[in-house]
Amino acid sequence: MNLTIILSLILIGLLAGILSGFMGVGGGVVMVPLTILLLGYSQHQAQGLSLAVLAVPVTFLAAYTYYVNPVGGEAAFNWKYGLVIAAFFVVGGFIGSKFATALPANILKKSFAVILFIAAIKMFFSK
Repeated sequence: MNLTIILSLILIGLLAGILSGFMGVGGGVVMVPLTILLLGYSQHQAQGLSLAVLAVPVTFLAAYTYYVNPVGGEAAFNWKYGLVIAAFFVVGGFIGSKFATALPANILKKSFAVILFIAAIKMFFSK
């Protein structure tokens, strides 16, 4: 591994981690585009790498911090809800990966961009 790749991997990891802890995003929103731009990965490779990183409970400490530090009088989130969502996230991830690997890279990349664009517009114009 050369220095440029190592620095790119460190940057991707740090940005994804910081944004994950700060705003609850990281995998698809940060790692996939940066992996494509900085490492030259295809859409399929970038999504696979993002999922591989998330396979380890990398966000546990960030979630725990939110749990023990409720802000503005809001109750901490419900761990039971999180576990149910996580269980079905595993099932959904398997189903989604089957669809994604069957699509050509250009269709997958455009689909990814449309989903991010719609989410961004919705968030921008909501309260």
